[in-house]
Amino acid sequence: MARRPAGFHLVAWLTRGIAAVSIVTTFSLSARAELPPGNVVQQWNKLAEDTVVGSNAFQNEGLIYMAYVSAAVYDAVAALEGGYEPYGRHIPAPPGASVEAAAVEAAHTTLRHYFPAQEASLAAWRDEALALIPNGPAKLKGIATGRTAAKEIIELRRKDGRLVPIGVSSSFPTKEPGPGVWRLTPPAFAAPQTPWVGSVQPFVLRNTTQFQPPAPPSLSSKRWTDDLTEVWTDGAVISGTRTAEQTATARFWTANVIRQYNRVGRDLSTTRGLDLLQTARLLAMINVVGADAQISVMHWKYEFLFWRPVTAIDPLAVTDDGFGPVPGFDDGNPGTSEEVGWRPLVATPNHPEYPAAHGSITSAVAEVLRVFLGSDQIDIDIHGFDASGPAGNLNASRHFATAAQLRAEIVNARVWAGLHYRGSGEAGVVLGRRVAAYDLAHAFRTIR
Repeated sequence: MARRPAGFHLVAWLTRGIAAVSIVTTFSLSARAELPPGNVVQQWNKLAEDTVVGSNAFQNEGLIYMAYVSAAVYDAVAALEGGYEPYGRHIPAPPGASVEAAAVEAAHTTLRHYFPAQEASLAAWRDEALALIPNGPAKLKGIATGRTAAKEIIELRRKDGRLVPIGVSSSFPTKEPGPGVWRLTPPAFAAPQTPWVGSVQPFVLRNTTQFQPPAPPSLSSKRWTDDLTEVWTDGAVISGTRTAEQTATARFWTANVIRQYNRVGRDLSTTRGLDLLQTARLLAMINVVGADAQISVMHWKYEFLFWRPVTAIDPLAVTDDGFGPVPGFDDGNPGTSEEVGWRPLVATPNHPEYPAAHGSITSAVAEVLRVFLGSDQIDIDIHGFDASGPAGNLNASRHFATAAQLRAEIVNARVWAGLHYRGSGEAGVVLGRRVAAYDLAHAFRTIR
């Protein structure tokens, strides 16, 4: 691989990143201390979700912050309730400490550390939550336990490779321009999305390269021919083959995954009547495993640097981005066709194609649910985007009887969206499942 000269195209990228500073420092949640519904773990999970998503963190980046908070809450609750190994270091459990106070303080301290601009809102929510807990030694002990749990996670992750400000890009090794090599994509031609995430220290995995997907298919192969033809016909913004239901499914999965899967965890807590410990454990599993899956997938995306469908199909869908000429390259395969002006149903994300990130996170969460519930029959409802509603809504709902059904749908959905080749979705699913299986075999375990 050739490395671009230092600073190559980074001035523009980092300038855009610096603009994100104002987002982080000026974004402010409502100062009204209105707690969300549910038990204290559910409440602070939703507050963490709102804080992270509200910071405009990219989803893969945001999962890292969600993992920090979820791990701290889990460790605080597990220290007092017992029965499960902590994620981080062992925390002394003072007898009679309030579990509720510990959960509140663990979440608050962690969020305040990573989002200092939100201190006023977070303090108001903390005061409201703690006011519901009777004063006395139990409350004070719980607060101390939660604060210790948070500080342990913050120290444990102090030099983990996370970059600031939110949304900042970074340099990465590149390939020589040619067919199959990733380019910036329309309509925004935005800076590469958080390449640094692929270098963050995983939460449980030994390293980011632990599970390596196979290389993308050769551009002369039948697999490439079939995959490109499928996304060209079924994933176009105007498609004669994609059904209305498939279109709705593709748009459903454009929802923010942090909101989707944390809501799944909270909903399961309610419908299954989970106690505080099991609620904290489930939400920590979702976010810690999810973060590891996305750290891994981002590493491989910037390793393979495979082109998106819009670039492969339309040679004019490129700009003078420093990653190749204008127009772009033909794949050299007589079995595929180019189409000037081809565009996907959904705007292409600003990171390389292979393997599929949504396949990875969805498969990882599917494995978390399978293991937590002890069955492939997960029987869950997931909320997603309804194209007839406002931006960012989660007004649509889809039911999934099994983990296998969920995995199959996400592969289809990203093809129908015009964002991924089928093989990439399948590779993402395998990667996410392998990461989750490893993580769950090494963390959140019952104490024997």
